[in-house]
Amino acid sequence: MNSEFKFEPIQKNSIVVDLTKSLLQYIFSGSIKPGEKLPTERQLQEALGVGRSAIREAIKVLAVLGVLEIKHGNGTYLKKPDAGLLIESIEWGILLGEKRVRDIIEARQEIELSIVKLAAQRCTEEELNELWSILEQLKVSTIDDFVEIDIAFHLKLAEMAKNASLKGILTSLQSLLRTWIRFVIESAGETTFSYNDHLKVYQAVANKDPKAAVKAMEEHMQDATKRLLEVVEKQNSKIFNSD
Repeated sequence: MNSEFKFEPIQKNSIVVDLTKSLLQYIFSGSIKPGEKLPTERQLQEALGVGRSAIREAIKVLAVLGVLEIKHGNGTYLKKPDAGLLIESIEWGILLGEKRVRDIIEARQEIELSIVKLAAQRCTEEELNELWSILEQLKVSTIDDFVEIDIAFHLKLAEMAKNASLKGILTSLQSLLRTWIRFVIESAGETTFSYNDHLKVYQAVANKDPKAAVKAMEEHMQDATKRLLEVVEKQNSKIFNSD
């Protein structure tokens, strides 16, 4: 077992979730590379101070998420990129209820409200035409294309707000946005509800009505957050109750 990474003893509360997070930290540390074998259950038991049943459950969670591959009789391996894309750490964080990620989701909502308020105050007719063009693409896009066009809509609003700091923050959250939108859209299986939310935002901004723009964005964010949390709840139920 690699001696460079030091596991911290696991507390007894929410044992499987905490153990799963600890294993993810081990993976993120670089102590193990894609295609390499994880320490044995006995080694993990000694390092983490937990029972083998909890370790097996945590490994099963990561296998369901597509992070690990269990080869019966031969051990557990970190999946290679070409054996199936590894889920991004931000995505794991959402699924596992990471407080940091939940905080980012909350912060994103506040950022979007500030952006849309300024966009309604500062936008030009040319920018409104460009935003409408993005909205038109959103209306006819496939589910696969919707995510990137949705992000483009929000980034355009950030550009229209003419505040470099807000735009920079939103740009840095693209991984979160991409994961969030994809979870919601794929779960719903359609995009009409989201398009209608964006249309209301556009109309308020086009009318240069900051209050209406904030209200429309707030409703969009609340709906998106509600849908995201429903996805997370269903996914966690599937993972932790799977055989």
